Amino acid sequence: MNEETLQSVAGHCAEISRCNQRGGRMLSLPDLLEAGTVQRDIAAYCIAAVSAGHSFLVGASPGGAGKTTVMGAMLTFVAPHLRLEAAAPEAMANSDSLRRCWICHEIGPGPFYAYLWGEPLRAWFRLAEDGAMLASNLHADTMEEVRRQVVRANGVRPESLRRIGCVLFLSVRRAAHGVVREVSEVYESDGARDHFLLWSRAVGNVAASALVTSERLRWASGVLDRLVSDRARTIEEVRSVFVEEYERLPEDS
Repeated sequence: MNEETLQSVAGHCAEISRCNQRGGRMLSLPDLLEAGTVQRDIAAYCIAAVSAGHSFLVGASPGGAGKTTVMGAMLTFVAPHLRLEAAAPEAMANSDSLRRCWICHEIGPGPFYAYLWGEPLRAWFRLAEDGAMLASNLHADTMEEVRRQVVRANGVRPESLRRIGCVLFLSVRRAAHGVVREVSEVYESDGARDHFLLWSRAVGNVAASALVTSERLRWASGVLDRLVSDRARTIEEVRSVFVEEYERLPEDS
């Protein structure tokens, strides 16, 4: 691994924290697991998919649904040789995209930092065509709403959208003890076909993953076991454990 490409745990987590719009501590995957936002099998899947370099989106229509929180928790598991970088247009034009995971803070119009729409969004998607990893969130509850915003409203090519390996959707409902936020569906694409439903909270696994091998999923499950046993909670603690475990990742995974 080229040492010049490595980003410190502190630097990595500082870039995640730049996405924080509401203040307070950024929640980690163990936090979300404990809160019931994500089920254990999907938590392990997220570790496996993100660590393998697959781009992802998190969708939910209402504000405050937890899109940025889930995105930040997933970014903790980006492979150590990839630097996190905010997808500001000037940065995308002047950096080595292949050694980056480019974070669009939100797909949407507006004068906010690293929000992308129109040509800047199309430029962001083109980075994936060059092999870069992408991560973002958007106000959408279904894949049709994602396509409507990304392809129809912004002119992103359908094949570029298919380079986003994973799309997670959150649902929000009210319960007696308060508001419940849950990962409700996970869609996947191998780049050759449109996104298909992989998992839903209602029925569990719907299809076999085209991106994550069983070996990598077992490794990711072991990482999750260690995070829970070590009581890692902050994104810094989680990142430190993950970097150690990444060095033990089997070569055939």
